Amino acid sequence: MFERFTKDARATVTGAVEHAERTGAGRVTGEQLLLALLDQDGGRASFAITALGLADRRESVDAALAEARRRGGMSRADADALADIGIDLTAVVSRIEEAHGEGALRGDGGRRRRAGRPSFSREAKKVLEKSLRVALGRGDRFIGGEHLLLALTAMPGPVADVLAEHGATYGAVERALYGEGGAGQDRKAG
Repeated sequence: MFERFTKDARATVTGAVEHAERTGAGRVTGEQLLLALLDQDGGRASFAITALGLADRRESVDAALAEARRRGGMSRADADALADIGIDLTAVVSRIEEAHGEGALRGDGGRRRRAGRPSFSREAKKVLEKSLRVALGRGDRFIGGEHLLLALTAMPGPVADVLAEHGATYGAVERALYGEGGAGQDRKAG
């Protein structure tokens, strides 16, 4: 599949691995893919990120991602479902952190990885697969950063929640990239 990735999509995947390595994470997640997209200059995804104001609100995005990690990766839908049965996720997280320390619910259990390159989490693999489906659905032969961004907005979970909170829903990203009726526009490999 990676032979279908454009230069900017490859740079995003490489950047996600670097984010994981810098933080000592054992796995590359959707969060690292988003952070790597936010780091990119040039390309269609960077254009959409700037047009939607995400580039100017990087600190807010980082803080929202950190809060999602603190909640153990629970999405807003998960929190709402728990609230419907009388469970306050914020209170549960607070009690767990009182007993086990801040960040006890992080996906890595607070442990650093040992050695070697981080592997891709199931979530990250699904984002990459979804980006292929997005590209093919648009009639594109190659997967660009824009397809990765669209895939991140389409995959339910904390990353899509954070993007939506910042105005980057699938529809908003699609409009920023292609305009109102831009489905099926031709793309060239880059």
